Amino acid sequence: MNTTYAAIMCFLLVPVPVLAGTHTLMGLATYITGERTFSATIMLDDITVGYYNSETKIYVARGNYTNEDDVIDPNDLRSVSENLLVHFIERSHHLRPDNNTEIESHEVHQVMVLCEQSDNKLGQIISKTAYRGSTFNELCFFDGKFTYQVFSNYTQPEIKHNLEMSKLRHEKLYYPACIKTLKNYLKKRETQLNRKVKPRVRLIQKANSDSGGFRVSCLATGFYPRHINLTLFRDGQPVADHEITGGDLLPNADGTYQMRKSMEIRAADKHRYTCSATHLSLDNKLDVTLESDPSELFKSVILSVLIVLALVLAFGIGAIMYKCRKRQGDSFRSGYSAASTSKEQVETAT
Repeated sequence: MNTTYAAIMCFLLVPVPVLAGTHTLMGLATYITGERTFSATIMLDDITVGYYNSETKIYVARGNYTNEDDVIDPNDLRSVSENLLVHFIERSHHLRPDNNTEIESHEVHQVMVLCEQSDNKLGQIISKTAYRGSTFNELCFFDGKFTYQVFSNYTQPEIKHNLEMSKLRHEKLYYPACIKTLKNYLKKRETQLNRKVKPRVRLIQKANSDSGGFRVSCLATGFYPRHINLTLFRDGQPVADHEITGGDLLPNADGTYQMRKSMEIRAADKHRYTCSATHLSLDNKLDVTLESDPSELFKSVILSVLIVLALVLAFGIGAIMYKCRKRQGDSFRSGYSAASTSKEQVETAT
């Protein structure tokens, strides 16, 4: 369903602060009106560690794990699940238009809850609520204090009714359960979290038929964790940001990441380009240099094409000459045989 997908992507694109020594646990719950059940995905930093469905009431662990049955407390899971379901039902009731007596089955409600721990110190818990793919409020609890923001008129009729109850749920239920689960996962997934995979870095140059110039791309792939500094240099100086395209962090199927940064250059450009990568898995920065002159590359490409055309032309001329000579030889042999036959006939007649 497109509405559901768009709503899910709305939350998955929220930046998660994963700094050195900081870890987060995020739960993303999705509720479709009319089903009275919801599903949730649990993520530790950027690793999907589990999935839960309120209808089956079964938590399924995901990823590289061993003996994780005790990571999530069944009592915490049941309490959070029951409260979330009540929250979704109440929310859908308040957001239903007054003139609409039936709840549309495709209306999507979501809640994202994220707690963090930094350098073994408890951090904040943040929850965001979305309706029909748009975030409309955010609640933050840290050091005993709440902050609340509203981004949509959808919530105005229900703020006074639900805000105090929501604060109580966060302080007494969601926050303790989230921090407890985060600590358990940090113990169980320590090896997976601390793994380091070096990036494979390439500097690629391709001809651009539209502009007549070239596209230079710096590609780093296969690295983990996801934080990487990728910089393009021209003659030892960083290329200006407005000349760069790309730079988005994208996931690979194996749990690693990739990033690409590109720029357009002219065919006559004779500058020296370098791609530099800095990553936790590297002792020093990794530099890859594009040594070839784009104009020389262009000339070599043209020269290669001309050589191929010359070879094809020479082969074609050779084939034609061979056929012509073969035909001449066949005609000569045919005439010799005819002359010999005529001579034999004369001698016989004599």
